[in-house]
Amino acid sequence: MPDTRALVFDVFGTLVDWRGSLLHEAAGLRSAPDGVDWPSLIDDWRRAYQPALDRVSSGGTWRDLDEVHRGTLADVLGRHHIALSADDRDTLVGAWRRLRPWPDTRAGLERLRSGYRTATLSNGHVALLVDLFRFGDLRVDTLLSAQLADTYKPVPRAYLRGAELLGSEPAQVAMVAAHSADLVAAARVGMRPMFVRRPAEWGPGGEPTPPTGLPDLVVADDLEQLADLLGC
Repeated sequence: MPDTRALVFDVFGTLVDWRGSLLHEAAGLRSAPDGVDWPSLIDDWRRAYQPALDRVSSGGTWRDLDEVHRGTLADVLGRHHIALSADDRDTLVGAWRRLRPWPDTRAGLERLRSGYRTATLSNGHVALLVDLFRFGDLRVDTLLSAQLADTYKPVPRAYLRGAELLGSEPAQVAMVAAHSADLVAAARVGMRPMFVRRPAEWGPGGEPTPPTGLPDLVVADDLEQLADLLGC
């Protein structure tokens, strides 16, 4: 890939295991009643994520991901008829700063960084990403966020701003993600799409499907294999 100068990474689900990490945190909440179906609740909370971001991007006042998560958590707890203390709600919102990396993430990022500029391109705001990368002992060249474009992915300017901040044209940047919609949106502005399979993202039985209609798509089973494919 002689024209590619930089790799930008989606974070939640691509680099870190949000579901397993949140289930681990939920198990320690003191105010939770017995018998909570935490897998269902956590999955519903995650499903509320993108619609909430889309409402912000379509004209609402920009809010950071902590505020968005706090609002969607309240809605989901209400639908599940679960009451949690304010401290336990804060614990769950703060848990997005303590998501555990996938086993291949740390070594894969180091290898890829040896051949390319590397950065996040996440809907997480910068302060959250700093804490998350410190927690997971992860390293990229810089932490970029859709916050820097005052919007959220998949709005095109989130991707364009990321390329601009790296001093690159979109065609010189590859988007690495485990989510088809993210890659399709990045490809529409000229970035090269790279799909990483994360079958455990939504728990047992996950079947990650690469996006269709992207002829230059790169597909890898994890970041180590992506580094192999890119010669890093």
